[in-house]
Amino acid sequence: MPFGINLLCLTDFVEDAHLGAIERIRAAGYDGVEVCVLRGDPDHYAWLARELDRLELRRTTTSIIPSPDADPTSADAGTRSRGIKHLDWALDCAVALSAESVGGPFHAPIGHFTGTGPTAEEWARGAEAHRRMAERAARHGMILSLEPLNRFETHFLNTMEQSRKYVDLVGHPAFKIMYDTFHANIEERDQARAIETLGDGMGVLHISENDRGIPGKGHIDFRQVFQAARKTGFDGWVVLEAFGAGLPAIAAATRVWRPLFPDHETLFREGLKFMREGWAEAAKEAAA
Repeated sequence: MPFGINLLCLTDFVEDAHLGAIERIRAAGYDGVEVCVLRGDPDHYAWLARELDRLELRRTTTSIIPSPDADPTSADAGTRSRGIKHLDWALDCAVALSAESVGGPFHAPIGHFTGTGPTAEEWARGAEAHRRMAERAARHGMILSLEPLNRFETHFLNTMEQSRKYVDLVGHPAFKIMYDTFHANIEERDQARAIETLGDGMGVLHISENDRGIPGKGHIDFRQVFQAARKTGFDGWVVLEAFGAGLPAIAAATRVWRPLFPDHETLFREGLKFMREGWAEAAKEAAA
């Protein structure tokens, strides 16, 4: 059971200047990091892989669909082709990084809406692209962990009921779902039931508070989240995701305009303590 942290709390593109903070993440006791793959090339991520190997940190990634012009679910063949090429690039970077999972909302462009919910045709085109991607990922010993978002960010995939159906539609053992407690807090009436509905389709568990700050400081009932995940037999990545206001590009994308934690060291320390203790307590309750 690896515990990780999404590096978007630091940056959207890891460079030399961030290695000191990553060393502090390792010193805090994390097993690995989640690297955002938004730009760059495989050579860059191969460099980062060597640095993470030096620190003995495992890793996953998150990626998105950057624009409507590269949408793998589009009815337009040219747009769909560019979308598939983008998915190939994201996977190439993840392979160079030696990542264990490719996560994030790499289904449809964030903030782009059609005015309705997802159509059967959109899902069919998406499933074809993701099945192809899952086949490639499996050859490298990786899984995909597609992230549903709340309805204010996408129309394509919002709930765990939808997600379970989409996992079955893709129909590949390397294709799974990234369950994010922030988005589920908006879309699900009962997070424990949502996790039960997803079942063995969970690839990564994102621990993210309702305000995107330090988990345990807000109103999400993480006790039921950990208990429900334990009951499904989940033993994959548990990843802290928190955002700050110190990085304008990220703040604009996440709509975080104010500081949500006092400093990174506090986030690293308190976030890992919360996740480890919550998971251990769920294990005790399951055994009782």
